[in-house]
Amino acid sequence: MNSFGNELAKILIYTGAILLAAGVIFLLLGKIGFFRLPGDVEMTGKNWRIFIPITSSVIISIVLTLILWAISFLRR
Repeated sequence: MNSFGNELAKILIYTGAILLAAGVIFLLLGKIGFFRLPGDVEMTGKNWRIFIPITSSVIISIVLTLILWAISFLRR
């Protein structure tokens, strides 16, 4: 396998590992009730359901921003 193939394989493995970890984290957060916070909108009808996790998305965004900021700060 050439150099490009090796690099592509590594990228795909890392991407898969990150997606797997994110899936497990979101699964665990859902089990503890994280996606049922006040401000999360849920509309249901007879044969349909729409769920918009506004508050949960804001909290996830804040946490990821703080983590990435800390990583950036520590790399200086």
